[in-house]
Amino acid sequence: MPQNLITDVAGIRVGHADDVKLASGVTAVVFDRPVIASGDIRGGGPGTRETDLLDPAMTVEKIDAIVLAGGSAFGLDAASGTQAWLREQGRGFAMREALVPIVPSAILFDLLNGGDKKWGRYPPYRELGYTAAFAADTEFSLGSVGAGLGALTLNLKGGMGSASDKLGDITIAALTAVNPAGSVTVGDSGQFWAAPFEQNNEFGGRGFPHHVPAEALVPRTRGSSATNTTLSIVATDAILTKAQARFLAVMAQDGIARAIYPVHTPLDGDSVFTVSTGVHRLGNPVFDLMRLGAIAANVVARSVARGVYEASALPFAGTQPAYKDKFR
Repeated sequence: MPQNLITDVAGIRVGHADDVKLASGVTAVVFDRPVIASGDIRGGGPGTRETDLLDPAMTVEKIDAIVLAGGSAFGLDAASGTQAWLREQGRGFAMREALVPIVPSAILFDLLNGGDKKWGRYPPYRELGYTAAFAADTEFSLGSVGAGLGALTLNLKGGMGSASDKLGDITIAALTAVNPAGSVTVGDSGQFWAAPFEQNNEFGGRGFPHHVPAEALVPRTRGSSATNTTLSIVATDAILTKAQARFLAVMAQDGIARAIYPVHTPLDGDSVFTVSTGVHRLGNPVFDLMRLGAIAANVVARSVARGVYEASALPFAGTQPAYKDKFR
């Protein structure tokens, strides 16, 4: 039974680990078997690890997990924790007797959200990365959890969202940590920019305004350079080459643009990863990839809105309201 989650693609598990006092966390997406992967990075402030190997020209084609984390550059430690857990399971790229788990990752900035970031000599993200991988399952929570715990938007609490859809027998789904400089709603209303793509009232069913007010189109952002980011993982069970996965990531980025305004700014480090579990063959490699990319953008847009819709406010004075608290 589909759950409208990225785990509707068989062979994928998701785990969260977070700390409310820290107001930050980690989300690990673990694959039962290594998967073809690529990605696309936009905006002026990305923070990533092991993303160079996602280029179709690079030798290693498959990866074992992807990690999303808060903590800005400190959060890049989280991938080491997930890598340690995978190594304990005997997973990794084999070079003779050596196994090296391949774990690309990306981070978002949540260092100024009111949480206690005085963690001492070493940040906690490596242990959170291990715990998130250990907890990975086919069922998981949305909203203020994992890498989405400390996420914010321009005017509302950000969070972790997910959505899925079908193209014939092929499943395509997304998981997104929503922490943009811009807004996910149309101005200060309760209507989402992603509303035209909503399914089954998954983020409230308020629809799109008949007329977009002029003030909603005035670009407003929060933060300063490199303090925001939206991170998304798109997964499909279609059989894709690494080059096709790369093109899917390019098309899927449009989903972030459909759901956030403004987007891909110098303040953001928007990143989309794409993975293929390789079950169903494309009937037409060009036209079916085009259709798959269009749906990928839709599920990314829906996952962005769901991340904000399901979020809960942080328990600190002066923090941003949650969507459901503001729009009951």
